[in-house]
Amino acid sequence: MAKRLTYFILIGLVLGIITGWAINASISDGTPGADAQLTEIAGYFSIVTTLFLRLIKMIIAPLVFSTLVVGIAHMGDTAALGRVGGRALVWFIGASLVSLTLGLILVNLLQPGAGLDFPIPPVDAASGVERGAFDLKVFVTHLVPASMVEAMATNEILQIVVFSLFVGVAITAVGERAAPLVKGFEALVAVMLQITDYVMRVAPLAVFAAVAGTVAERGPSIIGTFGYFMGSFYLGLILLWAILIGAAFLIVGPRVKLLLRYIREPILLAFSTASSEAAYPRTLEALDRFGVPPRIASFVLPLGYSFNLDGSMMYMTFAVIFIAQAYGIDLTLGQEITMLLVLMITSKGVAGVPRASLVVIAATLAFFDIPEAGLLLILGVDHFLDMGRSATNVVGNAVASVVVAKWEVELDPLEPAEIEPPHAPAHSPSSGEAEQSFR
Repeated sequence: MAKRLTYFILIGLVLGIITGWAINASISDGTPGADAQLTEIAGYFSIVTTLFLRLIKMIIAPLVFSTLVVGIAHMGDTAALGRVGGRALVWFIGASLVSLTLGLILVNLLQPGAGLDFPIPPVDAASGVERGAFDLKVFVTHLVPASMVEAMATNEILQIVVFSLFVGVAITAVGERAAPLVKGFEALVAVMLQITDYVMRVAPLAVFAAVAGTVAERGPSIIGTFGYFMGSFYLGLILLWAILIGAAFLIVGPRVKLLLRYIREPILLAFSTASSEAAYPRTLEALDRFGVPPRIASFVLPLGYSFNLDGSMMYMTFAVIFIAQAYGIDLTLGQEITMLLVLMITSKGVAGVPRASLVVIAATLAFFDIPEAGLLLILGVDHFLDMGRSATNVVGNAVASVVVAKWEVELDPLEPAEIEPPHAPAHSPSSGEAEQSFR
């Protein structure tokens, strides 16, 4: 089914581009109210996409909670938990620095914001993006949920992770008396992944609607206008992929060359919907088939969605420096290094959902006295850039899970990349097999 679904998503992507282009071309610029008509049509398409993303969000919280609790419970002891968590954070910090630094180097080298041949928004123009300065007190206190129900209702992944850590460690401490609870969570994992299978059947339609609506509203001309900026950014993403996979190759070995084949469906889904969150369930399953022990994947992957958004971090440096270049603002080397450190902190906990990075960018612009109005320059193409950075987030977290698994234990034998059980996903063993699977 996975192979067919990938093909259907590709078909939906191509048909969406064709349909959106045709709609945009049929409503000429000379038609009165053309922009309003295109916006209205895009709004109708967005209904399907919004419903799909809401279905995904419906799954995320219980899936993250149950898989993380079961994974921690089968770690065996808190020492193993601390070791895996420490290794994951080491990789996350290293990957974050590479992403931010590579973006900074490329945007300074290629200068996509210099010499733009279209009007720059006035400095005092409103961007429409909510801006808030980084507050350490708010950031730290926000890590711990005031209510687990509220955290799950709002899909606060980082808060869910914190609560799951407490529950998993407590289950380990209680021991045999908590065994029925572990079996219940294992059953919940199986149920949620089965629901994922149902939801994913409408993914091609959601991809078609998302792409058709975007292309219909924006039109192909905007891609041409910002072609150099977009091309520079996607070049950076390609280089980042190569660096991450190359580093994993040195640690894991030749097997890593097969990783993209296993995660190509989640990558394509994240790219077409511009949401790495939409790819979370499928990424979890793909890592299991690749041989990452479920107890490792179910722990590292949720952490990665809060601490390891590599594509988003590269975009933040690209966008901030691009806007500064557009307004002719030269930042010193010291300011740029400070920017890296600021983004290292402020980017953590950003949800893997569309447009979340813009809030962090707005705060960073204000910190360095760069006109916030510059966000208007990139809003038109942000969706197309979000597609690339969402796919990169999936790649970065998959690589992190594989590397941490190799550091901790040997990878399990490979399973066929394109084969899934007909009723229950491979990641969800029966209760009799669970103890062996989560070793």
